[in-house]
Amino acid sequence: MRRHKKPLTRTPADKRTVPVRAHSPSGGRLEFPFSPRVQDWLLGLLLVVATVMAYQPAWHAGFVWDDDVYVTNNHLLSAPDGLKRIWFSTDSPSQYFPLTYTTFWIEHMLWGLNPAGYHCVNIFLHVVNALLVWRLLRRLSVPGAWLAAAIFALHPVEVESVAWITERKNVLSLFFFLLALLSWVEFIEDRAGRWWRFYVLALVFSALALFAKTTACTLPAALFLILWLKKKPVDWIRLAQMVPFLVLGASMGLLTMWWERYHQGTQGKLFSLGLPERILIASHAVWFYAGKLFWPTNLTFSYPRWNISRTDLFAYGWLLAGIGAGMAIYFARRFAGRGVEVGVLFFVATLSPLLGFIMLYTFHFTFVADHYQYVASIGLIALAAAGITKVFGFLGKEVRTLKPLFCAALLLTLGVLTWRQCGMYADAQTLWQATLERNPASWMSHNNLGSILLNEGKDDEALEHFHKALEIQPSDNADAHYNLGLFLLRNKEVDEAIVEFRRALEINPNYIKAHDNLGTALAQKGLMDEAISQFRMTLKIQPDNQNAHNNLGLVLLWKGQVDEAVFHFQQALQIAPDYADAHNNLGLAFFQMGRMDEAIGQFQKALEIKPMFAESCNGLGDVAWVLATSPNATVRNGPKAVQLAEEVQRLSGGQNPAIAMTLAAAYAEAGRFSEAIAAAERGLQLANSQNNPTLATALQAQLKFYRTNSPFRDTGTTP
Repeated sequence: MRRHKKPLTRTPADKRTVPVRAHSPSGGRLEFPFSPRVQDWLLGLLLVVATVMAYQPAWHAGFVWDDDVYVTNNHLLSAPDGLKRIWFSTDSPSQYFPLTYTTFWIEHMLWGLNPAGYHCVNIFLHVVNALLVWRLLRRLSVPGAWLAAAIFALHPVEVESVAWITERKNVLSLFFFLLALLSWVEFIEDRAGRWWRFYVLALVFSALALFAKTTACTLPAALFLILWLKKKPVDWIRLAQMVPFLVLGASMGLLTMWWERYHQGTQGKLFSLGLPERILIASHAVWFYAGKLFWPTNLTFSYPRWNISRTDLFAYGWLLAGIGAGMAIYFARRFAGRGVEVGVLFFVATLSPLLGFIMLYTFHFTFVADHYQYVASIGLIALAAAGITKVFGFLGKEVRTLKPLFCAALLLTLGVLTWRQCGMYADAQTLWQATLERNPASWMSHNNLGSILLNEGKDDEALEHFHKALEIQPSDNADAHYNLGLFLLRNKEVDEAIVEFRRALEINPNYIKAHDNLGTALAQKGLMDEAISQFRMTLKIQPDNQNAHNNLGLVLLWKGQVDEAVFHFQQALQIAPDYADAHNNLGLAFFQMGRMDEAIGQFQKALEIKPMFAESCNGLGDVAWVLATSPNATVRNGPKAVQLAEEVQRLSGGQNPAIAMTLAAAYAEAGRFSEAIAAAERGLQLANSQNNPTLATALQAQLKFYRTNSPFRDTGTTP
C-alpha cells in the first residue's frame, strides 16, 4: 500500500525573511539580503571608489620623464595639421602610437598643459580596465573574478602605467585589448546567428589596441588561449578566423621594430646581443615580474640592469627554474585543469615582446620596468584570486567566514602601497630622487636629476650628478657627456663644451640635442659653416625639429643669407605656431629686408606669446627708431613711430634710456617737440644715473635738434 506524503506546511514561526542566495562574482556562494544585480552595482562602486582613492596622490601630480616628448613639447598637439601628421606621417616623437597621441591632441585642446587632466584620464581608464577584467573573468567562469579585478586595480606594480602620463599608451591599449577579448568570447559562444558582428567588433578593437600601443600584437595568443580554456575545437575555420588578427599584429610589430632601430637608435653593442644572451635576459625577466607581483617591495622607476654573460653558469638558473615550473604545471593539469596553464601562458605570451628577444631603446638603462607587465599581470593575478577563492571553499564553514576579512586586509595593504607609490610621480625631481634612493646605481637618474638642478641654477649639485653618472657608466653614456657639455656652454666654457658634445655624438650619432647644441657652441666660436652643418644634420635626422630650423635660420641671418633664413624661420613656425623665438627672429629678418610692417607683426606676435620678451621689445624699438630717424622720407612714419615707441616704453617699465631716446625721436618726427624734449631729458637723466656716458652724449646732441624744433636724422639706420 502506497503511503501519501503529507504536504509541507509552514507555521507562522517560519514566516521570516529568507536571505537571497546569489552567486558571488568573486566565486563561491555568499548570502546577501538583496538581488545579484544590486550586489554587482555595489561591488562595482566599491571597486571604483577604492581605486580612485588609492590614486589620490596622482590627481595633481606633474609631468615627469618623457612627458615632454609626448605632451609638453610635442608640437603635433598644437600644429594646425597635427592630427593628420599623427596618423599619416613619421613625425611622431616616439613610436607610431596614433591613437594615444590623438587622445593627447584632444586633451591639449581641452585643458592645454594642465597635468591634472591627463592624470585623471589615465586613472579613469585604469578603473574601466579593472571593471572590464572583472567582466571578462566572470564571462570565462574564473573563480574570484571580482577579487582579481580589485587586486589588478589596487596593485602597486600598476602605478607606473597609471600615474605616468606617458604610459597612456598602456592603459588605453589594454582598454581595447579587453574589449576585443570580450567580443571574441561573445563571438565563439554566439547562438543567435549574429556571430559576425562580434567578430568584426573584436577585429576593430584589436586594431585600436595596436594603434594605442604595439604590444597588443600579442592579442592572437590571448584569443587562442580563450578557445583552449573554453574547450572549443581549433579547426581550419577557426584558424582562418584568427589570420586577420595575426596579420594586424605582425604588421604593427614589424613597423615598431623598424622604428626602434632607425628612429630610436637601438643600435650598437647592446643591441647586437646574441640569442643565448637574449634567452638569459628573458628567463630572468619572467621571474622578476612574477616576484614583483607576489611580493611588491622596493618598486622603482628604473631597476639595476643585469650583467648578462653566456659563460656565467649561474645565469642559467632562471632558465632551468622556468623549465622546471613549466613541466610541473603540465603534469599537474589533470588535477588543476587548464586554468593554471592558461594564466601562466597569458602572462608569458603578453610579456614576450618586452622580455629581451627584441631589443628596446630603454634597455640602455634597464631590462625590466613595472609598466611592461601591465597587461601580463592579469594572468597571474587571476590565478592568485582563483586560488584564494578555492582554498577558502575547501575549508570548513567557520574558516570560510574569514575570507572577507582576509580579502579586505589584502586589498587594503595593496591600496596603501599604491597610494605610497603614487607619491614618486609628484614631479620629475621627486621621481629621480626616489629612484636613486632605491637604485643608487641608476646613472640615468643621476643624469636627469642633474639636468633639473642645472635648470634651477644649482650648478655644483648638477655637476656632481653628471660626474657620478659617468663614474657608474663611463662608456655608452651619451647623456652624461651631453649634460656636461650643456653645463660648460652655460658657463661660457665653449671649447670644453664642444668636446663633450662631440663625445656624446661619438656614442650616439643620432643624438639630436647634441647636434643642436654643438651647432650653437660652434656659432658662438664664429665657426658658422660648421654650425650650419650641425643644424642641417639635426634636420636630416628629424626634419620637423623646430629648434634646428630656428637656429639654422639665425646663423644664416648672421651670414647675410636672409632669404634662406626667412624660409627656416617660417618652417619652424609651421611646425610650432606659438614659437616666440622664431617669431622674433623672423621679425629681425624682415627688419633687415626693410619690410617694416611685417617685422612689427612678428615682434608683436612674439610678445603676445611671451609677454615682456626683451628681444622683441628691442626689435619694436629698432623699428620705431628707423621710422622716426631714417633719412629716407618714404620710410619715415612719425605717428607709427610714436605708437610703437610708447608701446615699448610701457613694456619696458620706463627705465631704459635707449627707449626714452627712441621715444624722443618719434615725438620729434611727429612734430611734438615739447614731448620730445621731455623724453630726451628723461633719457639723459637715466643714462647719467646708470653710468652710460656714450648714450648720455648722444642724447645731449639730439636735444639740440629738438630745442630748435628739428627732428633727428640717423644716417646709419637705413635698412
